[in-house]
Parts: sequence; C-alpha cells; structure tokens
Amino acid sequence: MKQEEYKFYQNFDSRDDLKQFESNALLLYSLQLRYGIEDIMEVAATALVDGSDDKKTDIVFIDTERREAVIGQGYVATTDKDSAPSNKASDLNTSVTWLLTRNINEIPERIQAAALELRNRIKDNEIDRITLWYSHNLPESTNVDEELKSAENTLNSILSTNFPSQNVESLSLEVGLETLENWYEGLTTPILVTDVLTIENVSGFKLEEDKWTSFSTVMPATKLHELYEEYGTDLFSANVRDYLGSRKSDSNINNGIKLSAEKTPENFYVYNNGVTALVNDFTFEENTLTIKGISIVNGAQTTGAIGSLSNELDDKVKVPLRLIKCQDENIIASIVKYNNSQNKVNAPDFRSNDQIQKRLVREFDNLRHVNYSSRRGGSVDIIKRNPSVIPSVTAGQVLAAFHRQPSIAYNQKSKIWESDNFYPRFFNENTTAKHIFLVYSLQRAIEELKFGLMKSSTMTENQEGLLKFLRSRGSIVLFTTAVSTCIEEILGKPVSNLFKLKFCDDMSIEDGIENWNPIITILSSFSETLNTGLSDGIKNEEKINNALSQFKQLVSAVKTANSIAFEEFAEKICE
Repeated sequence: MKQEEYKFYQNFDSRDDLKQFESNALLLYSLQLRYGIEDIMEVAATALVDGSDDKKTDIVFIDTERREAVIGQGYVATTDKDSAPSNKASDLNTSVTWLLTRNINEIPERIQAAALELRNRIKDNEIDRITLWYSHNLPESTNVDEELKSAENTLNSILSTNFPSQNVESLSLEVGLETLENWYEGLTTPILVTDVLTIENVSGFKLEEDKWTSFSTVMPATKLHELYEEYGTDLFSANVRDYLGSRKSDSNINNGIKLSAEKTPENFYVYNNGVTALVNDFTFEENTLTIKGISIVNGAQTTGAIGSLSNELDDKVKVPLRLIKCQDENIIASIVKYNNSQNKVNAPDFRSNDQIQKRLVREFDNLRHVNYSSRRGGSVDIIKRNPSVIPSVTAGQVLAAFHRQPSIAYNQKSKIWESDNFYPRFFNENTTAKHIFLVYSLQRAIEELKFGLMKSSTMTENQEGLLKFLRSRGSIVLFTTAVSTCIEEILGKPVSNLFKLKFCDDMSIEDGIENWNPIITILSSFSETLNTGLSDGIKNEEKINNALSQFKQLVSAVKTANSIAFEEFAEKICE
C-alpha cells in the first residue's frame, strides 16, 4: 500500500502546523501519536536538533514524567519503495555514541545541549528507558529491525559502561506505515481486540441507561494475565496511555500492584480499583460472562502489572471488573477521558473542576480567537490539533516562567497542578484568560524565533550566538522569565501586579506573536548573558538570579535607544 492509502495519512497531511518542519514533520507526528502530546510546538522547539553536523541525530525527546527518552532519526521517501534504507537505522549507533560517550566539549554545538541534559537526567535517576526511534513513511522491514537491534545493543553497552549504577533499559522501535496506522487506529477506533472472550463461574449485576449498558463483576487475575499475554497493549486501544512499566520502588504503583498480588493475594480485591473496559457487546447467562471485543480504559497499570508477573498467580487474586457497552461517540470519548485521572501526565484533570479553572474556561469562551483546554485532551485533541487552543499544561508552564519561577516551569510543570503550594501561585483570583494569552503568545514568539533561525541558511555572528543559546535546554523558559524581569523597562512604568498585564485588544495567537516580535528581537541581543542561569538544568537559584540581573542591566542601558519600539508595545498593553 502507498502511504496515501493509510487512514492516518489524511490526518497527517491535513496538519498544517507541522508542515514547517518539512522532513521532520512525520517524526513529530509519530511522537505525538505515541505519547499523546498536546503542545507539539513546545516539543519541537525543545527536542529537534536536525541539521548539518547533528551526528545522525534528528531529535532527543525527554519526558521526565514518563521517565523516558527518545533518540530519533527520521526519513521521508519521495518515491515508492519496499522499505526504508537500513543505513539510517544504523546511523543511530553514531548518534548514541556522540550523545553519551564523547567529551562534552567535543560535541557539536547543535546537539551539545541535548547530550548534556540526557546525561544529567540519567545520572540523576530521572530516566528509566531510552528508545532508539526510526520514523519513516515506508513499510517496515527485517533489515531495518536488525540494524535497530544492533544500535540497541550499542546503547545498552554504552549505558552499562558509562552509567553502571543506573538501571536504564535500552529499546528500539521502527515507526513505519504499519505502526503509524496501528497507533492512529488505536486513537480513533476504541476497540481493537474484537475476539469473543468468556469468564466462567462469576456473578454480577447489570445497569442500563438509554445510551449505555454496564455490567460489574469480579474476574480471576489469571484471566487478566492470559489476556495481556495474548493481546499486549492492544488491550488499551481506547486508553490515552498504556502500561508504563514497574520500577523497584515502594512509591511506584505498578510495583505495588505486583507485590500485593504476590504477598497478600487474599486482599488484592480491596487494595485495587480494578479494570473498566469498553466492549462491543456482552451477555451473562448461567454464571458465564461472554464478552465480544474489549478495550481497557482504566486499569492499564493493573493489567500490565498482573500480565508481566512471571510467578504463578494465586487463585485468591480477584480483580474488580466493570464492562460498558456504548455506541455514542461523545459518551465514549467522555468515558475514556473521565476514567483516566490517576496518571501524572493528566495532572490538570485534578484541578479542572475548581472555580479558578471554570472561570478561566468561561473567560476564554468570550475571546473570539483563542480557546483553552482545562483538561488534558482526548484522542481527537491530539490528532486534530487546533492551533488556537492553549493547552492547560503549557499555560501553567508559561505562567510559572513569566512569574519568575523558571526552575518550576522547566523541571516541575506537572507539580504546578499537583502541589497545593505551587498551584495557587500561578492560578488564583488574579489569573485571567487575557493574561494567560499574553504570556503564552510571548513563549510562542520565542519558539518561532528559534524555528526561523533553524531554517536560515545564512546567519550573522549574533544570530549564530542566539541560536546556540536557544538550542540550550530550558532556554525558552528562561528567556520568558528574563522578558518578565524587564517588563517595567519595556513598559516605562512600575508594574505592581504582573497578573494584571494583558493585551488591550482581543486578537489571534498570530497577532500576539507579532506584537511581541519587536521586543523579542531587541532583547535577544543579550540572550548569551542568560547562559549561566541554564547550568545545572535551571536548578541553581543563585546563578539564575545573577543571570537575570545582568540581563536586566543591559536592557536598562539600551532603553532610551529603543524607546520607540518599547512605547509602541506599551500602548498595546493594559492593566
């Protein structure tokens, strides 16, 4: 089959927001499908490293919440071929060698920041697995798979030698047409496992409404183990996440599930929330439950933990099971969304019903050009990204950056939502939709500046220095903080409450970016002074404050020379 004949391709081809990334567009799209990324622009601005002297590395994506990293290579064929070139897969040997073994000062500037962050995250025990990722638009092949396994062995050897005290898993993955199609169907087709399943010697009760029917019962854990062994993660096709693995840590829920199944089987039922699953149909007759098609929407961690146990399960281990039969697409989407509130990736869900978030949603509804997602989106939000929607996680991050907490913004963006200490600092009675729009468009302006420089074939010495800074991990967050630190110099007046700042007029995100561009252009001249604040992963408060102070002094020194641009911008800002 040609790529145009696959279901995912029409969706990918319609994604105008990704077209600017050209050969890397498919690589970003595949990451978005796999990891459920809402703000792919933020990922692109941070993770893409493709270009000359990239040492065969196109992307280094680090997800500290999943504790995963992806080292990626992308390829886009312009003519039909039977398979992707295997040498592109073997290039990942070169990539991991440079990223993880070479002297940091010898590494090309383009990938140096990525290498430094990846090494530091591994040393700090913030990464559990690294996947070597080869994304392309051709059928998958044995040759590519063999080359990827070779690169995976190289990665494993490097990790064992250079990071012996860290237990980091090495993986590889070919993401061709078949995998992309499976992931897309997993997001758009709620139930991939369509076989008929039976559970005998059970009891339960049925509830029925106009648009759904439910059955609640208890299943033996041995049956769940069998299902996972046979179908793997296809069981979670309607789930926005799948099994995340287990670590030997008392705080890790998956390891806790395993321990309770092994050590206290008689209490497993009361310790565990069980499994909720969508089904195509079910019948219950003479103590036998017959299920036609199944997809687990809550309980992926329970299923994966039980399914990965190597020891024989005790018959006493029972799992609560709730089946839901429903044909209404809107209700199905809500079932999936509201049955997934435990995962830290969905941290904003915990706050979506508080009064601050409800008010912000209403305020954004009154804006003509932009919307706000107070909950993490479902599959439709991921694959049909609306560029006018501000994702809640990004909103929290940019608020923290603008309100001069860059370390929190960069290193603890989920904790903004989880922590009762962090959350009210950035989401409170002073926080408004227009203020979020102001700071979000600032970050987008900085991202667009980086994208523009990355595409430029000729640059001045100053532009090269700026791009080097923007390639540093965390630079966009710290630059946002630096602009905020100088806001009184820019506006030419005291600002008693940063939360009161907003654009006077209602406008699109593109217009907001355009308004910030003259300011960003001027202030970017001093970006290199912020480099010291980036050391230690934006964790050293003294270095951050010193860098911001020096930046502010330089901006103050050129305030008069740039008075016209500053005054024109100030006229657009209200309090």
